[in-house]
Amino acid sequence: MALTRGISLPLHTAIQVIAGPAIMAVPFVLGFGEAATAISVAIGLVVLTLALQLENPRGAVPLSAHAELEYLVAFAAGIAGLTLAVATGGWAESVFLVGIGAAQVALTASTRFTVARSA
Repeated sequence: MALTRGISLPLHTAIQVIAGPAIMAVPFVLGFGEAATAISVAIGLVVLTLALQLENPRGAVPLSAHAELEYLVAFAAGIAGLTLAVATGGWAESVFLVGIGAAQVALTASTRFTVARSA
């Protein structure tokens, strides 16, 4: 069984450019607590920064390292969500952050991290 990576790098970038600000806005719309809001804004900012870095033709971060950073962001979101659940009992915030982590893993695992050769 072969693993198909069906999402192209430009589509991956577009998804993250939309998702980053959305991750930052949701805590304000849903009225999350201060800790969850701060964590969500930080994660959204990192997601947006990573996405915008991909658009740089001379990317400062190699694609393999970029993928690893995205997995690290997903892990951090999941751990932050679980920590908030234990520390504050804010289940909505926890589910949101763990969901962000899961979505990030799915997106990164589904992406072909290759750059098209220019003529």
